[in-house]
Amino acid sequence: MELVMKNVELKAGDKLKIKGIVLHDADRFQIDLGCDEEDLALHFNPRFNDALDGTVFVCNSKAAGCWGNEKREMNNTLQKGAEVKIVVAFSGDMFEVELPDDQQVHFPNREDMDVIKYLRIRGDFK
Repeated sequence: MELVMKNVELKAGDKLKIKGIVLHDADRFQIDLGCDEEDLALHFNPRFNDALDGTVFVCNSKAAGCWGNEKREMNNTLQKGAEVKIVVAFSGDMFEVELPDDQQVHFPNREDMDVIKYLRIRGDFK
């Protein structure tokens, strides 16, 4: 499953609301926000069977096709088979990912993007 949207206009103060179902046999999915596939301000990647950490959230950024350093949050509480609402709030210098049960993941806008023009959701999420 993959959804790609170009010409998105997400600016500081905006929120993106995503509602869907984590597949029953989910391994991972990702939400990418940036300019295009090669320049991402936020790569949000819930993983359910990570080789290092098991169930984890991985966040990263990508500039000119090169990944930055991963930030890992060990308390991924998303459930396989569950319907979820994920809200990504963009404050300009920070992304705040709001998850079920009042869980939040924060990630800095390392690439200093003023406007997010690209959205991709792919993986085990419908």
